[in-house]
Amino acid sequence: MIKRVVHFTYRTARRVAVGVVGVTVLLLGLVMIVTPGPAIVVIPVGLAILSIEFTWARMWLKRLRETISRRNATDRNDRAEAHRRRATD
Repeated sequence: MIKRVVHFTYRTARRVAVGVVGVTVLLLGLVMIVTPGPAIVVIPVGLAILSIEFTWARMWLKRLRETISRRNATDRNDRAEAHRRRATD
């Protein structure tokens, strides 16, 4: 009985701690969107911290990674096309 209560208390305390730290980092990243700062780095870090305990944060982080990968691939393709056009002209 006591072991179960201690486990529940530890799990709850860990969830609260991860939530507080993750939300704080995420909010700092959101503030950095309008103020000078590396928001592009801090927001994914906040989501990564939250994804330790929360599934919704894991899904947002996955979606963010996919969006960044897709944009990078598109940018690389556009640069390659521009280079090909310059090389053939």
